[in-house]
Amino acid sequence: FMQASWDVEEVQAKGIQHLASFVKDKSAFPYLLKCTEVITFAMKTHVTSLKLQLDGCTLLLEILSQALEQGVVMALDESVASCLLATVRKHSGNKELLLLLCTLLMMVSASEVTAENLRKVGIIPDLLSILRRFLHHEEICLSCCGVLWSLAVSENNADQAVLESAVPVASAVLQKHLQNGAVAESACSALWALSLQGCLTDSDYEPTTALLLEALRMNPERAMLMKNGCLALASFLRVSEIAALTFITDSKGSGIELIKDVYHLHSDDPGVVGAVCLLMKEMAQYDEVVLDMLSQKMDELLSEIRIQFPFS
Repeated sequence: FMQASWDVEEVQAKGIQHLASFVKDKSAFPYLLKCTEVITFAMKTHVTSLKLQLDGCTLLLEILSQALEQGVVMALDESVASCLLATVRKHSGNKELLLLLCTLLMMVSASEVTAENLRKVGIIPDLLSILRRFLHHEEICLSCCGVLWSLAVSENNADQAVLESAVPVASAVLQKHLQNGAVAESACSALWALSLQGCLTDSDYEPTTALLLEALRMNPERAMLMKNGCLALASFLRVSEIAALTFITDSKGSGIELIKDVYHLHSDDPGVVGAVCLLMKEMAQYDEVVLDMLSQKMDELLSEIRIQFPFS
């Protein structure tokens, strides 16, 4: 029905509405799953129609949510990624649609295949533009940083210059939303992925290290933020003495005391403890930091960790 009249907007709109009527029917899920390309092509063909974009995105989100619930990993091909990018670019100022789109992109970018296809169509600059424009919007920032993390974390990334331009944007998101644990967690993860790609410059390390320390202080209960924050700090200290010195001389308190607090609050979480240990390993390569570690009895903390995790 839809494929017979691609150029007729009313036909495509009615087709999407008809497909949406099957969303609550669990038995229809396998058939809906096969319709994602049809839906996105209709969206691209009638990209100027805001209502069709909203209905199409809402339907895609419903289908993807069901896929996640059932453990189905959805990989979107390059043509579908291109369709979604066309919608992003045409409606870059519409907050309602961008929220749906960014949520959708975050969900699908968990697939390596989809992440690669999103990179190929060049979506990163558009994500950064959205973040700059909607820096105040918590949910858009959460989703965009989640997508950025998925796209940056790949080891064969060819978008180095583009990724480097993402560092100040992700930092701005973290600075703006320090008190929102979910957004701070997403921004920290993005900064960690960017640091693994070597995207930070010497001038980035001091302010970004201080910012990560503040994020850890303000959200101590969030285990994933503690883990990814420590991993990001470890990647900073691995390559930068500036980061190491900032870590122990931060005006709001020593990072060593903070890491001890993180460990004691999450001592039963192997992921957090492992990240703390990796951070301590990177700290130990700097003489000044080692002196501070000894004065604050970090050797006792290490002994405690060895007792608690003897086989790790």
